[in-house]
Amino acid sequence: MLNALEIQHKKIGDVRVVCLGAGAAGLASMHLLKALGAKDENLFMVDRSGVIHSERDDLNEYKQEFALETPLRTLGDAMQGADVFIGVSGPDLLSPELLASMAARPVVFALSNPDPEILPELAHKTRHDLIMGTGRSDYPNQVNNVLGFPFIFRGALDVHAKCINQSMQLAAVHALADLAREPVPREVLQAYKLDTMVFGRDYIIPKPLDPRLIETIPPAVSKAAIGSGVARKFPPDVVHKQAV
Repeated sequence: MLNALEIQHKKIGDVRVVCLGAGAAGLASMHLLKALGAKDENLFMVDRSGVIHSERDDLNEYKQEFALETPLRTLGDAMQGADVFIGVSGPDLLSPELLASMAARPVVFALSNPDPEILPELAHKTRHDLIMGTGRSDYPNQVNNVLGFPFIFRGALDVHAKCINQSMQLAAVHALADLAREPVPREVLQAYKLDTMVFGRDYIIPKPLDPRLIETIPPAVSKAAIGSGVARKFPPDVVHKQAV
């Protein structure tokens, strides 16, 4: 998301985000966006009953945290002028009309698997100015937990972390974002049968088969665990890097 917004010349503290799906994935994603600088008043969560707003009496404690004082009630209302759409709900729920109503240079992460909220072919046909990500490996910009969980867990295990806290999550986010800016090794190009991959609209996040992930993400997570006081083991190489 950080890379996509930068390419689209937008700042996370300014963008209006619509998240379709208010289960564990949606709530965790919004917590992480808040930690990265998104503003509460710009985060619109939508569940089966519509926009999560302060006048609803059917919200559990987790959804209540994201209830806004707003006249918006439907997904269509929320999508008008939105900068970012995050879908963690189900297939074909983002229509071309809703996509067309978004602000200029939108970011669309349609992450429902295997069928996203809108297929990239239809999304690009509707908007020529968007950056698109899905959870699938057969499209560019695979935004999938395969890029996070194995390496976050490795970093946590290496220092016997008592928990996986927000500092560790943010370390993984920034390590992934930075790695996407580095030259892509030839072995990765060969694995995906591509001639080139360069940081830009179709390459905002490393590929899951990139061998640099295991070298990059776990150490960043381990250092964050040590720095935030949840580590119980202190490998010399990680401690040295932390001190530096």
